[in-house]
Amino acid sequence: MISDWAFLGWSDGRILLGRGPFEPRASAPAEGVAFYRNDFGLGDAKPWLVPSEVSWLEVDEAVERFPSTAPQVAWDELEATHFASVFQEVSGAIRRGTFEKTVPVVVEEGQLVDGSVDALAGMAMRADGPLVPYGYRCGEHGFVGQSPEYLLRVKGRDLRTMALAGTARAEERDVLAVDEKEIREHEFVAQALVSKLGELGTLERGARGIMALGPIVHFHTPITVTLDREEEIDSLIKRLHPTPALGPLPRTAETMAALLNWRRRLGAPAEFGAPFGAVADGDFQGIVSIRGLWWQAERVSLPAGCGVIEPSRLVNEWRELRLKRSAVKERFGL
Repeated sequence: MISDWAFLGWSDGRILLGRGPFEPRASAPAEGVAFYRNDFGLGDAKPWLVPSEVSWLEVDEAVERFPSTAPQVAWDELEATHFASVFQEVSGAIRRGTFEKTVPVVVEEGQLVDGSVDALAGMAMRADGPLVPYGYRCGEHGFVGQSPEYLLRVKGRDLRTMALAGTARAEERDVLAVDEKEIREHEFVAQALVSKLGELGTLERGARGIMALGPIVHFHTPITVTLDREEEIDSLIKRLHPTPALGPLPRTAETMAALLNWRRRLGAPAEFGAPFGAVADGDFQGIVSIRGLWWQAERVSLPAGCGVIEPSRLVNEWRELRLKRSAVKERFGL
């Protein structure tokens, strides 16, 4: 059993597993391995965590390090009242022109009634398709997930990122392809990334496609940049995070403060939607920490966000939030 741990699914299919205690640092080490964990507002002055031990494992090897019995969670009843209030405030801010888009969060909570949260790590590691397993535990606090969205992959002057926004049920895939509201939401994200990265080198935007994730499908656009020079990882993270997929558009001090206030009121975990990743000898891979579970002692949280733009309607967004949470519960057997 590992007490404090962090892990990330690497692009070659292996699991990078680190064991604590971790040494916090303000910047990434030039050599070796360090994990990157921060809050959504990037408020941690020492987000880099150097593990005491590092293992590169095949999935089955990594899973064996954790309990195999799935935990059981008794979920609290989730009411729409608080989200509806925030949604009306968001809609008003959009009508006033403060925002073009932003992403409020709903959190479903429950109580662990059987098993260990450590078992969730092994379950997360069995991610399939484009999903990337990730997780972190320190003491009684932790989170695990299977993220469909990588924020940044950087090796030397090769940078890769993606726009992932626009959501529908799998059976509504054909409708998503022509849904003007979802296309508009996706383009906000893709165009913002192109704008932020174009000045750093030669950029290539791929074609918009659809990523299938079991019961959910999303619009997906790959973006690559050949950097004019090597860039500091921290600088790139701050340039990109949060993209309009999870953050406000436009991204200003005022709009970020408003979003952080809405997130606090709705009980969003600090790391939900934040960058999480790892560097290994200069090769950085980082995801957006979504589609996951958070815990503090025996209280478990399941957050989900929805992109709100001018045409958004409360009932549709509430339905999308339920769809995202249900997909997480299904993957973790909860």
